[in-house]
Amino acid sequence: MIQRLILFASLQLTLILAHAETIVIMGSDTIGAKAALHLAEAYKAKTAKTNPDIGFEISAEGSSTGVVSITEGHGDIGMTSRKPSAKEVARAKAKGVELKSITVARDGIAVVVNDQNPIESISLAELEAMFTGDIEDWAAITSDAGTISVYTRNTASGTYDLFREKAMSGRDYSKRSQKVAGNEQIASEVARNADAIGYVGLAYTKTPGIKVVPVEGMLPKAKDYPLRRTLFYLVNENIRLSPAANDFIGFTLSPQGQHIMQKVDFLPLY
Repeated sequence: MIQRLILFASLQLTLILAHAETIVIMGSDTIGAKAALHLAEAYKAKTAKTNPDIGFEISAEGSSTGVVSITEGHGDIGMTSRKPSAKEVARAKAKGVELKSITVARDGIAVVVNDQNPIESISLAELEAMFTGDIEDWAAITSDAGTISVYTRNTASGTYDLFREKAMSGRDYSKRSQKVAGNEQIASEVARNADAIGYVGLAYTKTPGIKVVPVEGMLPKAKDYPLRRTLFYLVNENIRLSPAANDFIGFTLSPQGQHIMQKVDFLPLY
């Protein structure tokens, strides 16, 4: 009788463990540092009765790591603030991986300065000059003087590449620019440095001590904003996603998921 009870208990534990699942999501800091966390929390609350053992492992180290995670099979869902490059697609195909991008939100790369900076608007030409190092003092474009401190994302970031493409004519960043790992860190550095300029996703523009500068007279939520972009999930089309991972993607695209995107200041799909 005791042996039967032990066997029954062991079987119950096995069944419980079999239903436990962790969705691994890796990639973009823009999505991962805020939106993905809120989405995961809301999804767990929504499925608490039907799938109480669901868990999430979220790593937000840059879009390039999101592409690698799917290419190498380390994650279920990648997060990117850009589409994979031709080289990344070819590398994935060589490993039998078909990268599929799923649009999950819209965003604008916001140019931010310290809230004491008198600048009221900036042009793309001025951004290019500042971030490439052609202009090194605020006196060139404002009434105040001071050596410009340029803050950028690191090279793993999709925002780093997209900003260079859209705002810098594809030119290299200034050697004096300071690379920072995430949006929150850039916002923090700009808030404490009166001569700083940087860029962040819309979800990070409410940090005390910074202000958003219109680009070509437009704020980031404007339809024709020149630094507008699309945010993606990335999956391997050649493998079947787990039911939970697939359901989480559907949740992100649902009205509730898009409302969460809007709450963190991204632009929803509808």
